[in-house]
Amino acid sequence: MLTNLFQFQATVRADASRLLILDMSNVPYVDSAGIGALVGAYVTCQKDGRTLALVGVNDRVRTTLKITHVEKFFQFYTTVSEVESAATGTH
Repeated sequence: MLTNLFQFQATVRADASRLLILDMSNVPYVDSAGIGALVGAYVTCQKDGRTLALVGVNDRVRTTLKITHVEKFFQFYTTVSEVESAATGTH
């Protein structure tokens, strides 16, 4: 579990996988700093030609991303296995 914004940013930057999956199923809400960190993660992935997927985003977080006009940057999935299936082309 990540405990702060700086740890999250460092972890995202250190990850070199083609597909970065952020499991947000235990994230009850996001504030402006959290939104900024997610957008930063998206930009980092885009710059490196990688894909970012968000898993388990609850309605409250999704609504926050929508009203701040950043929802369009993200791919949303219900489970990690759903992301993996989409990435490999299996269903």
